[in-house]
Amino acid sequence: MSRTDDKCSFCGKTRKEARVLITGVSGAICDSCVEQAYDIVQEEKRRKGGGGFYLNEKDFPRPSDIKHFLDEYVIGQDDAKRYLSVAVYNHYKRLMQKDAKDDVEIEKSNIIMVGATGTGKTLLARTIAKKLHVPFCIVDATVFTEAGYVGEDIESILTRLLQAADYDVVAAQRGIVFIDEIDKIARKSDNPSITRDVSGEGVQQGLLKLLEGSIVNVPPQGGRKHPEQRMIAVDTKNILFICGGAFDGIEKKIAQRLNTRVVGYTANQNTSGIDRNDMLKYINPTDLKSFGLIPEIIGRLPILTYLSPLDRAALRRILTEPKNSIIKQYIKLFEMDKIKLTFDDEVYDFIVDKSIELKLGARGLRSIVEAVMMDAMYEMPSGTQKKLHVTLQYAKDNFEHADVNRLQIA
Repeated sequence: MSRTDDKCSFCGKTRKEARVLITGVSGAICDSCVEQAYDIVQEEKRRKGGGGFYLNEKDFPRPSDIKHFLDEYVIGQDDAKRYLSVAVYNHYKRLMQKDAKDDVEIEKSNIIMVGATGTGKTLLARTIAKKLHVPFCIVDATVFTEAGYVGEDIESILTRLLQAADYDVVAAQRGIVFIDEIDKIARKSDNPSITRDVSGEGVQQGLLKLLEGSIVNVPPQGGRKHPEQRMIAVDTKNILFICGGAFDGIEKKIAQRLNTRVVGYTANQNTSGIDRNDMLKYINPTDLKSFGLIPEIIGRLPILTYLSPLDRAALRRILTEPKNSIIKQYIKLFEMDKIKLTFDDEVYDFIVDKSIELKLGARGLRSIVEAVMMDAMYEMPSGTQKKLHVTLQYAKDNFEHADVNRLQIA
């Protein structure tokens, strides 16, 4: 039998009739049958519960496993890690819960994390996404506005979750969403204004229906650019929401609340035990309300945790210890050009000291290392030198040539 007479073993199309005919040991299949087979497999996965995100009790990690994984990538912040680990584990258990005969339905516990910029809120979210067997997405609250105004609608949060789940609705309804910069949608002022607060309280009101659990019609490609598209109904009842924000200035609200509780001669005695360098550890929902979050939002984010400010020792560990630490990343970059990169320990201390001096936090460590290594990264890939040892003097000289003003990170 010649190759022109080959037929698809499923539909009978000849090689001339099919666009592509894939031959095997004792049969062949055409492109149309391949596509249909793929659709059948995907439908069967959805029927069994979430495609590639299907879970059984042996698969999902325990809280200690999740925290141990976070420890490999994120330095410190043990309290926040514990809260996140327990919340994610309970989320898995909610997904595994069958129809309860005793009518006890486990409710989800959405989380809000408060911490200064550069303390690791988004890093925690990105790291925990590596460990999960459920769809996960990160969205930025600053882009949202009320419907009808320039910006993104609240429903675009679920559009991104659908994309993370390969548009598998069953899987998306079991996912986790991290909403960053939640403090940027705080109510701007209690005083009436002639201008509408389209990115503040109105957005918070729109988030309520997502957080509490409701069926939302989601535009799969984004709502405003494709108004003709068919909507997808997504139930948010089983979607876990984790919110994070810097809440810049909330320390003043906390200090004010703590001071108003003491009057008279005992004031100094009662406030002497307060750590004024880390006021966030005393945060409670009242402070979030004072900052500008509406009570309804706070009620739907029942777990409140904070991230401690990073001290010098933590910054030093962040620079070198995690699996994807900044120094290891640069060593890998040079290794790809067959160049061996090494550092003196004094260089690490110099980088940390500059980050503290410029008040850049952990996010600024990379900017400083980039400034130190820029000349070498430009020249060495086209040169013949295969080793580079960075000394303290080399780091100082290169950093002095850099534009420090560009390193000032808000």
